[in-house]
Amino acid sequence: MSIKKIGLMGAVVATAAVSYWWFSQSNQTDGASNSASTPAQTAQGPQGQAPQGQRPQGQRPQGQRPQGQRPQGQAAQGQRPQGQGPRRGGPGANQWNAPVPVTVVSAQTSDLKVQFKTIGTVTASNTVLVQSRVSGPLLKLNFQEGQYVKAGEVLAEIDPAPYQVKLSQAEGQLQQNLAQLKNAEADLGLYSRLKAQSSISQQQLNAQQALVNQLKGSLKSNQAQIDAAALELSYTKIVAPISGKLGLRKVDAGNLVQANSAEGIVSITQSSPLYVMFSIPENQLQSLRAAVAEGKPLITEAWDRNEKQILSKGELTTLDNQIDLATGTLKLKASFANEDDALFPNQFVNVRLNVAEKNGAITIPQDAVQYGSEGTFVYAIAEGKAVMRKLELGVVDNGRIEVRSGLAAGEQVVMQGLDRLRPGREVEVLEVDGVALKAAPKAADKTPATTGKG
Repeated sequence: MSIKKIGLMGAVVATAAVSYWWFSQSNQTDGASNSASTPAQTAQGPQGQAPQGQRPQGQRPQGQRPQGQRPQGQAAQGQRPQGQGPRRGGPGANQWNAPVPVTVVSAQTSDLKVQFKTIGTVTASNTVLVQSRVSGPLLKLNFQEGQYVKAGEVLAEIDPAPYQVKLSQAEGQLQQNLAQLKNAEADLGLYSRLKAQSSISQQQLNAQQALVNQLKGSLKSNQAQIDAAALELSYTKIVAPISGKLGLRKVDAGNLVQANSAEGIVSITQSSPLYVMFSIPENQLQSLRAAVAEGKPLITEAWDRNEKQILSKGELTTLDNQIDLATGTLKLKASFANEDDALFPNQFVNVRLNVAEKNGAITIPQDAVQYGSEGTFVYAIAEGKAVMRKLELGVVDNGRIEVRSGLAAGEQVVMQGLDRLRPGREVEVLEVDGVALKAAPKAADKTPATTGKG
């Protein structure tokens, strides 16, 4: 018999012994509990009555309060005793009646710019697609992508061999016709002398004169062919037509390029100066024309997409000659020097066109203005309380707005804490014009106080 089988038989025997012991102990416990219940039943009196000196079941001793009932005069858990107010900062306190912490700013007198705000697109002053004017294998490219080049720089070279051969042929033809012309002119001189001696007819002299003139015309044609061949040979060196910045190349060296291919070789964009194209609505046209009639340059500002940073400043140069019927707007063009390369062709910009200035205007931050069913208003501070002031507003400049009526210079208006304000509400000023006056109050402890059980 293997060791594994011996171990299995031993485990079975041990399990049987433990089970026998457990059943024997259970029987002894049940017998003891049955014998103990007999004296308890004989000691009990008649049915429904307790023995003498013993209280009935469920009745509490005299003077003992029921479980869960508090002594007289003691407050319930979480409540203040009778005659005392709500605990400060506790659950019973009304936090909405406390003074509202706010930050305020003062209305200031400053100069504002009257601006037309719109959107525009940056346009390059010149954009050129460099193309080959002759066909042939592209030997090499002499530029780097994104490089600034000047007009006349050699950008690429085409194989010049075929065009050199063509030029040599034209030059050879010229030499041939030149020799014939010299011979014809010599004969013409001889014919002239013979005619003077009446040795030849006038017709022979005229024919020789015509031959000379014909050869002279051939020489001019040969010279034109030489010039054309030389011009085509010069086209094998492709030069930059304007100064500017190169784009990405459209063909690699070694390819066979065709003359005047629509794909081209590379593009050049002239980024200094640049122009910004934008439009204004028709109802602003009269104000703009009045500003232009004064003869002063109208400064135009180009801002980034988020209107957080000014990119460049330029001048208005052109007004279109008619209003677009489809949109009811007038197209304008402004010129920017762009010497620092801040603007990029086809870039989207926010445009601000300055048409006038207002001096000594009362201004407040634009974020302080509230909008309601009764119009625009702000909350001012008077004797520690919030007061609603209805406003008549004007132009906006760099986050500040003109107040035409409803507010005086120096008055304080609420910037933060507006959500809990109402007219007549007490306020606690924490900050004035960015200067802190008092630390912000700490949040009240909202955990209710616990009391011991009575």
